[in-house]
Amino acid sequence: MSIAALALDAILPALDTIGMAIGITDSVDNQLLVVMLFLGLGIGPLFFGPISDTKGRKPIVYMGFAVFIIASFICVYAKSLEVMILGRILQGIGLSAPRTICIAIIRDMYNGDYMARIMSFVTVVFILVPVIAPTLGKLLLDSYNWQSIFYVQILFSILVSLWFWRRQPETLSPDHKTPFTPTSYITGCKEVIKNKVAMGYTIISGFIVGSFLVYLSSSQQIFEIQYNLKELFPYLFAATASSVGASIYLNGSLVLRFGMKQLVRISLYAYFGIPLLYVLLFSSGVNPGIGVFISFCCIQFGAVGFLFGNLRALAMEPLGHIAGMAAAIIGFITTLMAVPISIFIGSFIKTSSLPLFIGFLICGALSVGILLWIHKITRTTKYYQASS
Repeated sequence: MSIAALALDAILPALDTIGMAIGITDSVDNQLLVVMLFLGLGIGPLFFGPISDTKGRKPIVYMGFAVFIIASFICVYAKSLEVMILGRILQGIGLSAPRTICIAIIRDMYNGDYMARIMSFVTVVFILVPVIAPTLGKLLLDSYNWQSIFYVQILFSILVSLWFWRRQPETLSPDHKTPFTPTSYITGCKEVIKNKVAMGYTIISGFIVGSFLVYLSSSQQIFEIQYNLKELFPYLFAATASSVGASIYLNGSLVLRFGMKQLVRISLYAYFGIPLLYVLLFSSGVNPGIGVFISFCCIQFGAVGFLFGNLRALAMEPLGHIAGMAAAIIGFITTLMAVPISIFIGSFIKTSSLPLFIGFLICGALSVGILLWIHKITRTTKYYQASS
């Protein structure tokens, strides 16, 4: 999962440089270099997830890294936006294998709140890499060129593959392997989609990831262009990423005490309330001071840290017998929602950061509504079970 975070965030300081090299004229289009990788992360699991239920977890991870390395070379030699987008999508497709199979491996080995705890610690790595990734990217850009960022990603992917081969045992037992046929694929998809609770938490995850992706793809534009803090961008980005990592790490301890559902409920209310306050205070569209903006971001992303792992664990909880398929469908739906949400909201972020928090507000409100619906159908199901 760390390589996915590295591929997402290491190029942020180089977006303008890469944009000029491949002929981008509108700085808003630079966001596509981030969003398109995320699109690949959502498409890939539809193939890799079901295959992992048949062939095992480890071979699929190796296959994914191979695709990622090839795609990275496409990015290195890209001379146009179209070729770069192709390379970024393929990078995402390749990285979707280790990212998805990681979730399936966790589900193979754990369940319940303890699964959420392990999910939190794994996700900490995914979130903490952005603390250093932009700084690493800027260092490589200043010392060498933008292509060196992709070469370092290739190097790290090879090292991680070797470590994974040496240290991680296969977690899919032979008696749990399922044949990969069109019928089994369709049956598995139907089972995942018909599970209302799993789909409810998945849709919430789509709104949260989509609105958070807006920040990832527009942060360079906000800090470097709107605030004119180009040299400080890696450190400001690291500060906001640290708040997510800290809350995810804290979640690993609190989830065993309070449970996933309680933490998700409190965090979703916070995710809605914080941007509501920002919109009320700065409705004029004039950006507040950088300290105020960073403070709001850190508090908002603190709530995100309690949502990422718990929402995925709650969605996966009833689908452990088809963990690979479930992780694939859940990841695909999340991304299918997140990418257009990010592109749409991001298109408004030109001279003000207000659209970012309006996006947080709307996505938070919709998520709270879905959570209330989940609680309603859960209570109804329990009532009928008790009656019968």
